[in-house]
Amino acid sequence: MIRRTLQVVAWALAIALVALPVVALVNGWIGAERWPLRTLRVTDGLERVDPERLREVLLPHASSGFFAVRLDHAQAAVARLPWVEHAEVRKLWPDVLEVRIVEHRPFARWGSERLLSEQGRLFPVAGIDVPAGLPELQGPDARVPDVVALYNEARELFVPGGFAVAKLALDRRDSWSLTLDNGVEVTVGSQEARLRLQRFARVLPQLLTRAPQPLRRADLRYTNGFALEWATPDADGDAADAAVVPGTTTARLASATRREAIGPRPHANRAPRSPVSGSNT
Repeated sequence: MIRRTLQVVAWALAIALVALPVVALVNGWIGAERWPLRTLRVTDGLERVDPERLREVLLPHASSGFFAVRLDHAQAAVARLPWVEHAEVRKLWPDVLEVRIVEHRPFARWGSERLLSEQGRLFPVAGIDVPAGLPELQGPDARVPDVVALYNEARELFVPGGFAVAKLALDRRDSWSLTLDNGVEVTVGSQEARLRLQRFARVLPQLLTRAPQPLRRADLRYTNGFALEWATPDADGDAADAAVVPGTTTARLASATRREAIGPRPHANRAPRSPVSGSNT
């Protein structure tokens, strides 16, 4: 019995003598100086990720040496950097730490605290120098494809008239609104958004040409037309004569600003019947 116990102890000691150096090597207790990571290799073509910041993030992970570096931890640290959509970190013998990064390509602002990438992913603006000229989109996160789809359609509709869509929003009631680059605010509503925008975009250049005052707002929530609100034409706040669009009727509203209603009255107080459908991009 004693002999058997001594054999077991001997085998345990032998295994420990073999395993402990391996464990120590993998955990970085030994070997960091003998097998260091000397070279950081990064994918070419980075435009937005700061190389110096990338090096600072990876240095603590690389200091443990070739065998002890935790690639999953290093990869997670890189993925948290601004502009990084996807990161992959691997080691190459004998001393190379290779990093492959796919950067976010910004498509639009999404609300005030996030950006939307061309791949349809939302990411925070913290630590990011946001590029100028991005459109501002807003809506529930689950409706990103619908918002992008309508934005792309609206952009194509207004391009022939020389206008750009600066903002597009979908609220909780499934009601759409947008702002053009000339400051005109457009209330679209929750029904037939594309058809309403198509009608408005077609006549907008004519309306602006005929009117002496700048257009402020347009309400498209009418069955066959829309209402327009113009800037105050003079200091007294007197509204000028309403411009007439051929084939429609007009009515003057308010006194502080010039407004004209084209077509039947809108169903402004009627609850939306169904959400506006969208398509994935």
